[in-house]
Amino acid sequence: MEAALLRSAFLRRAAPAVLLLPLLSAAPSATAEEPAAGSLQRQFAAAAERYGVPQSVLLGVSYLQSRWDAHGGAPSVTGGYGPMHLTDAATALAEAPHHSDGAEDARGDDARAPRVGPGAPPPAAAELPPRLRTLERAAELSGRSADELRTVTAANIEGGAALLAAAQRGAGLPTSADPADWYGAVARYSGADDSATAATYADDVFEVIRTGESRTTDSGQVVTLAAEPSVAPATGQVAALGLRAPARGPVECPRSVACEWIPAPYAEFGDGDYGNHDLGDRPSSQSIDYIVIHDTEASWDTTLKLVQDPTYVSWQYSLRSSDGHVAQHLALKDVGWHAGNWFVNAKSVGLEHEGFLTSPDSWYTEAMYRSSARLVRYLAKRYGIPLDRQHVLGHDTVPGTVTSSIRGMHTDPGPYWDWAHYFRLLGRPITPSAGADAGVVTIRPEYAANQPVYTGCVTAGVACAPHGSGAVRLYTAPSADAPLVKDIGLRPGGQDSTDGVNDTGARASTGQSFAVAERQGEWTAIWYLGQKAWFHDPKERRTAVNARGVVLTPKEGLASVPVYGRAYPEASAYPAGVPVQAVSPLPYRLLAGQRYVVGGRTPGEYFFAPTFDPTGHTVVRGQEEYYEIQFGHRVAFVKAADVRISRA
Repeated sequence: MEAALLRSAFLRRAAPAVLLLPLLSAAPSATAEEPAAGSLQRQFAAAAERYGVPQSVLLGVSYLQSRWDAHGGAPSVTGGYGPMHLTDAATALAEAPHHSDGAEDARGDDARAPRVGPGAPPPAAAELPPRLRTLERAAELSGRSADELRTVTAANIEGGAALLAAAQRGAGLPTSADPADWYGAVARYSGADDSATAATYADDVFEVIRTGESRTTDSGQVVTLAAEPSVAPATGQVAALGLRAPARGPVECPRSVACEWIPAPYAEFGDGDYGNHDLGDRPSSQSIDYIVIHDTEASWDTTLKLVQDPTYVSWQYSLRSSDGHVAQHLALKDVGWHAGNWFVNAKSVGLEHEGFLTSPDSWYTEAMYRSSARLVRYLAKRYGIPLDRQHVLGHDTVPGTVTSSIRGMHTDPGPYWDWAHYFRLLGRPITPSAGADAGVVTIRPEYAANQPVYTGCVTAGVACAPHGSGAVRLYTAPSADAPLVKDIGLRPGGQDSTDGVNDTGARASTGQSFAVAERQGEWTAIWYLGQKAWFHDPKERRTAVNARGVVLTPKEGLASVPVYGRAYPEASAYPAGVPVQAVSPLPYRLLAGQRYVVGGRTPGEYFFAPTFDPTGHTVVRGQEEYYEIQFGHRVAFVKAADVRISRA
């Protein structure tokens, strides 16, 4: 019965570190213009005419960079400004490496010493590559000042058009009115230094041109790119750009992404210490059930230095923001040290995206979102991973292993990652699947319009720049004046949660599904961390959609059941020579009468790998089984023997 319910639910769902950038414009500029209706479309047309660039090419490139958003003059995670993503990262400053900026041991297993190394030093700002300095070249070509290119949308579009026209001339090609003749210039605009990434970027731009797009931007402007389905670009132009061939190696990537092999080292350095990953034999030894989405909190060059440091940590893939380029570092059969939870690490693939959680106006390029989505679709199909938020995890939704590790867990990719857009690209848009009286809701605010106040992006207690968010805030009562719900794992003293950008204690994120506890007018309560948690859900601007799902609750006669951060086997399952790992509950309880949405059922497993030599590595698998649930902002596990499941 239980297996049938879970299988039915999944089938229904499938059917439908580093260089932190306090840049020149850390918040939306006070000088950014208030556009008149239709002006943005006209600005693209004017810039295209002035520089002899086909309007569809200019619009297609801009869509791949920013989806035509201006972000109020604030920079992207890689220092790109405006709809054309003109980059100016010259004022970047060094900060602490991402995986050693807190108490988290990225390996997440106490069977050996914690692996938190010093990391590699960041490069000097003067060494930034040309792809992070396109704004200065645009200024030379367009005659516009650097400040105009950052803050004035029309100037920014002109700067992008000037760069495209210069790339076309540089290739010895005429400024043709036929978009098919601009493939090489588009590839050059990507800033990629290898031919495969440049071609993949250009392919994406021309796919947008073929299919067309229309959307309302962050400034309220409707921009439309009419479909040109017959356009057939001159793809051979990439060969004349003189770009290097990527290091293909043993990459495991779909053909639709540009992927190269930059291996993480597997090295031993004495006294039983080694890094930066473990050899494995997945999926023969253990199933791969999760994909973990991270942001790097580092520039691209620093990210690569960190993952190539044998004393540091590791992950399977890194993705570059400017053009969507992918580097693979570990074979998928091996286990990376990235999530801070050994159970999750042993059964997951880690994707690090170039970006910064607390950048005051964090935004990621469409090119990176698309590459990431194609890679995740490939991995999900290869390993049978459901495309939902309980299997495609943010690092911020990975649970602490035990009570003492909860406060040190990382919070990336944070509230500015656009999960709704990401799941549309994954082919699993978040839409209603049940009626108004549904027992489950899936969080789904309108990203651009949903702008809760966060603090601490730059200075503790100071409000971050206004920005779209995929998260909603959770209160103890149906009122924005009520205290936020508490997270006793983060604050054992019982203090209230805060609006800090890194505080996940009272936050529900797009795509996460919860059982409904109560509804009152414009407010909905969900079961969350063992308590009722209310969020604002007005009819005119819904922040959640009604959904179907399978839920669980304690078995009859049990007042509460324990909640775990990992699904480890019972003590009797461990063979001689393998230390028994504690099945240690977290400080939370799942109380009688409460319901939580089930993500899947998993056997208790432990991957014993404390040595460099993999000969003695063992997967311990017990009889005890667990359900994964959406318990708070992070997922958690409960023993199957403690609960009963039902349809919501």
